Amino acid sequence: MGRYCQVTGKRPMSGHHVSHANNKTKRRFFPNLQRKRYFLLEENRWITLSVSAHGMKIIDKKGLARVVADMRAAGEHI
Repeated sequence: MGRYCQVTGKRPMSGHHVSHANNKTKRRFFPNLQRKRYFLLEENRWITLSVSAHGMKIIDKKGLARVVADMRAAGEHI
């Protein structure tokens, strides 16, 4: 399992460390991922998701059942 959010699809980005002398070296920006367990009431079971902080807000706003349905429609395995 890679470092990506299962809800939003956020992945690491690449960029530069920039020193005071303006030297640039490659670096990666990682999404704020958390492994979180949710209880899916419709299926009466717990699911574990790797979710970014923004993904948690989406689950709070839309509801878990709707988010899981959208993920399954996109081909995500849960």
